[in-house]
Amino acid sequence: MSCKSTKVAPSVDFDHSCSDSVEYLTLNFGPFETVHRWRRLPPCDEFVGARRSKHTVVAYRDAIYVFGGDNGKNMLNDLLRFDVKDCSWCRAFTTGTPPAPRYHHSAVVYGSSMFVFGGYTGDIYSNSNLKNKNDLFEYKFATGQWTEWKVEGSLPVARSAHGATVYNDKLWIFAGYDGNARLNDMWTISLQDREHACWEEIDQSGEIPPSCCNFPVAVCRDKMFVFSGQSGAKITNNLFQFEFKDFTHIPTLFWWTRIPTEHLLRGSPPPPQRRYGHTMVAFDRHLYVFGGAADNTLPNELHCYDVDSQTWEVIQPSLDNFPGFSCYPKCTLHEDYGKLWENRQFCDVEFILGEREERVLGHIAIVTARCQWLRKKILQARDRQRQVRSSSACPQVRPSGTQPLLEVSIREAEAQPFEVLMQFLYTDKIQYPRRGHVQDVLLIMDVYKLALSFKLSRLEQLCVQYIEASVDLQNVLSVCENANKLQLDQLKEHCLNFVVKESHFNQVIMTKEFEHLSTPLIVEIVRRKQQPPPRLYSDQPVDIGTSLVQDMKAYLEGGGLEFCDIILLLDGHPRPAHKAILAARSSYFEAMFRSFMPEDGQVNISIGEMVPSKQAFESMLRYIYYGDVNMPPEDSLYLFAAPYYYGFSNNRLQAYCKQNLEMNVTVENVLQILEAADKTQALDMKKHCLHIIVHQFIKVSKLPNLRSLSQLLLLDIIESLATHISDKQCAEMGSDI
Repeated sequence: MSCKSTKVAPSVDFDHSCSDSVEYLTLNFGPFETVHRWRRLPPCDEFVGARRSKHTVVAYRDAIYVFGGDNGKNMLNDLLRFDVKDCSWCRAFTTGTPPAPRYHHSAVVYGSSMFVFGGYTGDIYSNSNLKNKNDLFEYKFATGQWTEWKVEGSLPVARSAHGATVYNDKLWIFAGYDGNARLNDMWTISLQDREHACWEEIDQSGEIPPSCCNFPVAVCRDKMFVFSGQSGAKITNNLFQFEFKDFTHIPTLFWWTRIPTEHLLRGSPPPPQRRYGHTMVAFDRHLYVFGGAADNTLPNELHCYDVDSQTWEVIQPSLDNFPGFSCYPKCTLHEDYGKLWENRQFCDVEFILGEREERVLGHIAIVTARCQWLRKKILQARDRQRQVRSSSACPQVRPSGTQPLLEVSIREAEAQPFEVLMQFLYTDKIQYPRRGHVQDVLLIMDVYKLALSFKLSRLEQLCVQYIEASVDLQNVLSVCENANKLQLDQLKEHCLNFVVKESHFNQVIMTKEFEHLSTPLIVEIVRRKQQPPPRLYSDQPVDIGTSLVQDMKAYLEGGGLEFCDIILLLDGHPRPAHKAILAARSSYFEAMFRSFMPEDGQVNISIGEMVPSKQAFESMLRYIYYGDVNMPPEDSLYLFAAPYYYGFSNNRLQAYCKQNLEMNVTVENVLQILEAADKTQALDMKKHCLHIIVHQFIKVSKLPNLRSLSQLLLLDIIESLATHISDKQCAEMGSDI
């Protein structure tokens, strides 16, 4: 059963990279809906107005309203309306004088009106008259009337990028940026009576959030919540709770509390990654946090905070086909390596291609893991480079920590098809061009030729699938002639069979292209039509090649040892690794290698304050290199916080760790998990392990690992036994032992 909320909390995302693509996405959620899912709405009417950012969006009845923002050149003050039922955009009807063009303002709904406060205004194109505002406007949905509230008395400092919400018939404004500094003051104004309204500054107490901007606020369970945001140079993931209390006999009326982020291992994941510019909405007893900018990433996970239980979780909008579990975040291995290729950061090899000597950058680690032919080329080039260096009287001096690009010459490849091949090496996919266009089909044929030369069976199959699906009456002769020239017999055979089909033959031979076809091909087509060859069936399995996952697994297990360029130190023990792979999969390593690369090429490994076990560290490397999440439960305890510390693309690893721990603590592994829980200060899991040890002590006492526990852990076990077991039971156990 799907129960949709009657309150709409829409989010609008505009794709600036595509001129004719505007999408509106909604997320269904509700107290009785166990599956959260994103749903793409049917095609809607063309978007009106300018594309924009830093605008506001509010919901009223069956529509959402978009006001203001910035289109990249000018600030805006138009009001747009989207009808949720009809999926149509229009300009909202307005009368009166609207607010001046602005962005980073706030907008809230109260009753049948929208209230807009503050923001940044002026002419950003000419960089003139730029200033923050503290004005308050009302827009009545029923009449379309804009009205400015002229308020006497004290006013809040003019500001932008602040938080705003409605509670108890009042508008509440918190923090923001005044043009010189970030703020953390709070003001409120009654929205019931415009004639007698006045601003009141709130005397805040308790753990007041630091000055901040670019954050959302939301009201839930009669409390206001603030999560994350920019606070000077510091960005945190703190969640603050504000009590709306009106105890007139108590001098301190309003109280802030910082909600602890220390998670319970079996209760919920840690809070979302620190961020700013995100959204947060309240529904029932939950807060939903989405988007924003987080540590050089743009996360798209949906996080949910349960106000009653004070626990976070990551909402899984779709099922991942992971055996044994109902819901998992998608593996981002291919996307992460694809971004490494697109960004061209940390490149260490330069391929010199064709007669024109065009140059394409790449990463030795990825290329040598995926293609043995290119691996040999790289090894040969590296040997030549070393010989040149050893024979040089004046070795090249380069900045500390940098190495010259290794130059690899490949005369048999041109740049354009080689780049498509490289894209495949990083992602296991190729970005198919326009299907059916002759030039694009010929490009993939060149890629296919390279795949054959480089012995990339998987790429061969992808190219063949694309080309065969793209052959049509308009391009078949061009494709056939090119296949004949490149000696691509399989594709040529496909084209000949296509031409001689009864429904195709007459149309093809009447074209001008057929008249200009080479004589040998014309003869071959005529003969094929008169006497088709017998169909040959082969029982030989098709070689589909190795996948990205298989290649990276082999690379980690020793295949890439000679190409390692970084040393990871785990408690002083070295583990060779590859910078490009680590940077592709972890924003932590990416930032380190970009800005803080150690001169000795050695990096100490920890997860926060905790150093993982060697076994857990190897499990994490398997996840980084090829997305593997299979590990013993004790490793899961060490790696539970790794996705957030190392900045993985999502919390797939953490989701597995959580269920792995909850489902797999047994008598056989309880001592290993106890040690890991003690080392990681996971007190709830340590308590759970001690509970199992006490109640299964006869079996646990016979485990050989018991003798290797530290003295402090043995004392913890004895204390737990003393607390839970009677004297008579102790005597019985003593006789058994």
